Amino acid sequence: MGALPALPILYSFRRCPYAMRARLALSISGQAHELREVVLRNKPADLLAASPKGTVPVLVLPGGEVLDESLDIMRWALGRNDPAQWLAPPDASSDEMAALIAANDGDFKRHLDRYKYPNRYVDESGGDAAGFVLKHRTEAALWLAQLDARLGDGWLFGTQPSLADMAILPFVRQFAHTDADWFAAQAWPRLRRWLAAFEASDLYTGVMGKQAAWQSASDGKA
Repeated sequence: MGALPALPILYSFRRCPYAMRARLALSISGQAHELREVVLRNKPADLLAASPKGTVPVLVLPGGEVLDESLDIMRWALGRNDPAQWLAPPDASSDEMAALIAANDGDFKRHLDRYKYPNRYVDESGGDAAGFVLKHRTEAALWLAQLDARLGDGWLFGTQPSLADMAILPFVRQFAHTDADWFAAQAWPRLRRWLAAFEASDLYTGVMGKQAAWQSASDGKA
């Protein structure tokens, strides 16, 4: 990996919901870092050297420690500075937030992947692509209905955003944009307001700016 960095380095991919989580936490915490936007089909050598599994996000700390799980990056950044109290909302415990995030990252993410990317799962579809998509959209929608029911006070755990909101919203955004017309027609008014407020926020727009793709110098590009 060469010389250790002066600032934390975040390897990211703009549209990846896991990487979005990391950027949100680093931004709200005010943690200075170097952002390296990568092309996942052409992963730079430095990314693979830091984390051989080759997924994003990856955060390389100045001391050489590598964090390559999105929630670990979020908790690291917020552990240093948590001005919005994402780790300690008044109406939630850390265990309650962790349970909700785990449900999102488990069954919901499984159905979301199959709804959004059915071509990746042709062995599971049994030749019925339309039925396969409908099945997984329906299963994912059960989770979204549960979230809608939780949002009576605007956020998942009361009247202010938490780690759970910011860990889950990027995945709800991905679902919503898969078929925006269908999503808009569903009876989830609180869920839609929650997502719309997130996408209109300065925090969101601040972490979604387009970046030029970064490559390792050893790959022939600076």
